[in-house]
Amino acid sequence: MNLLVVTQYFHPENFRINDLVEGMVARGHEVTVLTGLPNYPAGRWHDGYGALRGPWRERLFGASVIRVPMVSRGDSAGWRLMLNYLSFAFTASTIGALRARGRYDAIFVFEPSPVTVGIPAAVCRAMTGAPVLFWVLDLWPESVVAASGLRARWALGPAEALTRWIYRRCDRVLAQSRAFFGPLERQGVGAGQLRYFPSWAESVYRPVDREAAARGNGASPPTPGLPVLPVLPEGFNVLFAGNIGVAQDFPTILAAAERLRDRLDIHWVVAGDGRMRAWVQDEIERRGLGRTVHLLGPLPMQDMPNLFARVDALLVTLRDEPIFALTIPGKIQSYLACGRPVIAALNGEGAEVVRRAQAGIACSAEDPDALAAAVAQMAALLPAERDAIGARARVCYLAEFDREQAFRQLERWMAELRKPG
Repeated sequence: MNLLVVTQYFHPENFRINDLVEGMVARGHEVTVLTGLPNYPAGRWHDGYGALRGPWRERLFGASVIRVPMVSRGDSAGWRLMLNYLSFAFTASTIGALRARGRYDAIFVFEPSPVTVGIPAAVCRAMTGAPVLFWVLDLWPESVVAASGLRARWALGPAEALTRWIYRRCDRVLAQSRAFFGPLERQGVGAGQLRYFPSWAESVYRPVDREAAARGNGASPPTPGLPVLPVLPEGFNVLFAGNIGVAQDFPTILAAAERLRDRLDIHWVVAGDGRMRAWVQDEIERRGLGRTVHLLGPLPMQDMPNLFARVDALLVTLRDEPIFALTIPGKIQSYLACGRPVIAALNGEGAEVVRRAQAGIACSAEDPDALAAAVAQMAALLPAERDAIGARARVCYLAEFDREQAFRQLERWMAELRKPG
């Protein structure tokens, strides 16, 4: 099949759409990607890209990539983010739609946020006649409220109307969580349009032998083929991997670390970057947590399974917001795929995945006492007990979130919508 992917974010930005494109190409499909210039998460153009120089056409993962000019995220202030969202929607709907015109069997839309990515998809649908499959990873306007606290009707009303307009122009609306079904139906999405399409983990995420991974710890000779990773402290290590942002609720993580500050055998390790990183670093120093909280900075995705194997538990957190209770954070699939115990400080669907699979310990969002207790409880287990929890995590991943199973399902839906001739 000939597939057009519409996404504001694409490689070298680290999003799951990269893996979907690579997977579809590997399965024999022709893929064209309509996207913007990479500037997430730091708000600056990635090396090799620029507002004036592009490049405007590339070949990545075997796909043809069409890029359009846009305003970067900058410091992610509200007005700057709005310009970022609207500029991509405008240029992708005009310049991009013209450059991407052609014959397609389906248009796949990746929507982690903003929903405005649906505008160029609707234009491309009108120009090509191809059906649209819209993958909803963030509910709008609920995610706007959660991220900004904005509740003014004058702002949310237009966002609600735009969202409904976009959904009406989709042939299938794919929800990353079953809990999305109710809100989507209230926004006018018919039951016949809705499908459950959870995230998966990229193929690089897999169980790694713990002893072999430990030999990649910079203090000893590494195993050939394994990365040399930062040296981890001795003791029990709980790792947070991913975006250091507002939604991830680092105030609760640091407050929990304060409660365990006297447990010098327990270490909180953070691998990632984001708009809150400088604040987190300042707070570690202000609170005197430098002995137990460690920032590794961003690491390549291909190194993460080896890092996961070297720690004792993996941490996922979200703020206590109704929208987040409906969401399954994408890192949960990556954690489960690597067969490691999970500590989930969040509410709703993500926590239920962990509880149902007995893949770790789940506690309430924004509750530092509960998070500290969960970490201490996990640290008290024997290594064999934690290994058994990790094995259950891997079983859950293969049963519910397997990558190949997800891709086969997507192909079936595209084939159903494919127009003859």
